[in-house]
Amino acid sequence: AKAETGKPSIICCKTLIGKGAATKEGSHKTHGAPLGAEEIEATRKHLGWNYGAFEIPQDVYDGWNAKEKGAALENGWNALFAEYQTKFPEKAAEFVRRMNSELPAGFDAYVQTALKEVCDKAEKIATRKASQNSIEILAKVLPELVGGSADLTPSNLTDWSNSVSVTREKGGNYIHYGVREFGMAAIMNGMALHGGVKPFGATFLMFSEYARNALRMAALMKINPIFVFTHDSIGLGEDGPTHQPVEQTATLRLIPNMAVWRPCDTAESLVAWAEAAKAADHPSSLIFSRQNLPFIPRSDEQLGNIKRGGYVISEAKEGAAQAVVIATGSEVELALNAQTVLAEQGVFVNVVSMPSTNVFDKQDEAYRNSVLPAGLPRIAVEAGVTGGWYKYTGLNGAVVGLDRFGESAPAEQLFQEFGFTVDNVVNTVKAVLQ
Repeated sequence: AKAETGKPSIICCKTLIGKGAATKEGSHKTHGAPLGAEEIEATRKHLGWNYGAFEIPQDVYDGWNAKEKGAALENGWNALFAEYQTKFPEKAAEFVRRMNSELPAGFDAYVQTALKEVCDKAEKIATRKASQNSIEILAKVLPELVGGSADLTPSNLTDWSNSVSVTREKGGNYIHYGVREFGMAAIMNGMALHGGVKPFGATFLMFSEYARNALRMAALMKINPIFVFTHDSIGLGEDGPTHQPVEQTATLRLIPNMAVWRPCDTAESLVAWAEAAKAADHPSSLIFSRQNLPFIPRSDEQLGNIKRGGYVISEAKEGAAQAVVIATGSEVELALNAQTVLAEQGVFVNVVSMPSTNVFDKQDEAYRNSVLPAGLPRIAVEAGVTGGWYKYTGLNGAVVGLDRFGESAPAEQLFQEFGFTVDNVVNTVKAVLQ
């Protein structure tokens, strides 16, 4: 098979399930249940194995024992690295930093300076573009970033000015994975487990389905790859319901130990990226829009609270708040516009941006209560399935969402058709308050 270079080869191995078992050979009973003491003892005799449980014959032990070889290799490596540290102390320290998954000194201060610049620009761009800008910012201080995309780089916008494609002939820091979302995510897991690099990879949010096993394993193994998902809702438009994610954001949030971020503008996008880069014991899923979203001005306190997963982005302009409207991503703009119309009608609400429900849920009770005060009715707005939002709204609140698949049409027409309008949010809030 190795010698054949002109066509693929298949090697068929004829196997027997449970081969060697005394009475259960060839039966499914050897796969899903313990053999049991009696069957194990009979199997030993059947195989001619005359040793007790966990007893390793000396010749077998000697054949597999690599202690001396391993110790020699480790000692050789340590001596080599000690010499390297003497000759190249700065590079050696950088190597240790990366292998220990430590952030460079001053990382938080660097991000804060960059965040101020992002806010000063106040750009109205798609959050997928805001994501690319964030990668550009972070790559300057995180040379260990290794990016990639499942054949969607021009759409995901995951390359940056100093990204170099990995090829057969030379290395680099950007991998073109081809159309293999699961393979991409699994390879990222392997790189994260190896250490020394900080991998991220991208595809459309809809195609997170193909990578699901690897996403779950990353969370289970408590490793920290960064999964980037763009084209995050029915805002994808004409590609239709097969490509429009409806349940994906909600189901990603259900994976234990997975941090899911759906930012609403350039500021939240940079914070989401920075928090994902800082993560040590969990993976992150960053979810970005195809369509342009406006920048939202904030106070320093509000900017500082983005990393807490949820915060009041706009307080009731007049009088005491009568309700809270919670939104994420592209729907934050919708919630803010509804807040303005409601105020004109004498109804005053706070608007909460909740880019990461997982992170918000980990905040202390006092902070969570300050964002979602007890006694205030709550209305959640997100272009996706509604079920997960009722833990915040309760059964007496309401969710403006989408419990069906999308359609093929321009994004603006779809948002109108499915009720993601100022009028519908206004009417939903008023109905809850009646």
